[in-house]
Amino acid sequence: QVQLVESGGGLAQAGGSLRLSCAASGRTASSYPMAWFRQAPGKEREFVAGISWSGSSTAYADSVKGRFTISRDNAKNTMYLQMNSLKPEDTAVYYCAADRGIVVATIPQRYDYWGQGTQVTVSS
Repeated sequence: QVQLVESGGGLAQAGGSLRLSCAASGRTASSYPMAWFRQAPGKEREFVAGISWSGSSTAYADSVKGRFTISRDNAKNTMYLQMNSLKPEDTAVYYCAADRGIVVATIPQRYDYWGQGTQVTVSS
């Protein structure tokens, strides 16, 4: 069993930065692809960024490419999302997720474990 706990959300101004962390428990967590999703009020949960278990492969939604960077430290069982040049449309609850598969998936149905979410609010 894997448990995920997000932290680092909060309020930022447009153009600012935030760094999210996702701490994973469970001895197999470091062997899973992981990802960040987000969900704004009234909208479906959407893929933001994903990373392979080794960190050698990453994927990003077009809306965040060049602004967000995903990374992981398997020694610490932690995944990160560095968010720069934030926009009001980035406002959402951000979730981390882990997948018992092999490749990075972009649809939420593929993920087996989820954190409780952390709120990110970007003011204009």
